[in-house]
Amino acid sequence: MKKIVLTISMLGAMIFALAVSAAAPANFSGTWTLDKSKSQGLDQRMQNAESIQWVITQNDKQISIETKVTGGQNAGGGGGGGMRGGGMGGPRTYTLDGKETTTEANGGTSSTKAIWSSDGQTLELSSTRAGNFNGNEFKATTNDKLQLSSDGKVLTVKRTGESPRGPVDATLVFNKQ
Repeated sequence: MKKIVLTISMLGAMIFALAVSAAAPANFSGTWTLDKSKSQGLDQRMQNAESIQWVITQNDKQISIETKVTGGQNAGGGGGGGMRGGGMGGPRTYTLDGKETTTEANGGTSSTKAIWSSDGQTLELSSTRAGNFNGNEFKATTNDKLQLSSDGKVLTVKRTGESPRGPVDATLVFNKQ
């Protein structure tokens, strides 16, 4: 009888451990407003904007980030780690299957890739854009690591990258609306 109880207890513990490790990955969906006072390394366009919002939609297959910028001169431009999306380029969309997606438009290429951390709580979004602008070849890379606070009300994005405007090393802190 003791062996049966012990075996059932061990099976229960293993099932519980599997359930915990198979927990759903973080869901970043929502409207997020940049908290400039808690963010670091903001470029001039982000600093000059009145407000910057990310509207994130996410399902099992993809995540999409649309950026909305209010005020500031040229605050929503691309390159150099500036906030993109929602303007002429539209939202940034990544598939969540870990595969790289490449598209071609306007004489350039763009590739994106999303990779989950092993615990499913951090999502790394990588993008590379290359092409020709006014006769000049360019390449820009951006790497965003998204992580939610334990209460799900704060989104922290560690951003690194390289572009013709120089290196990018920033921490963006967003509050959920």
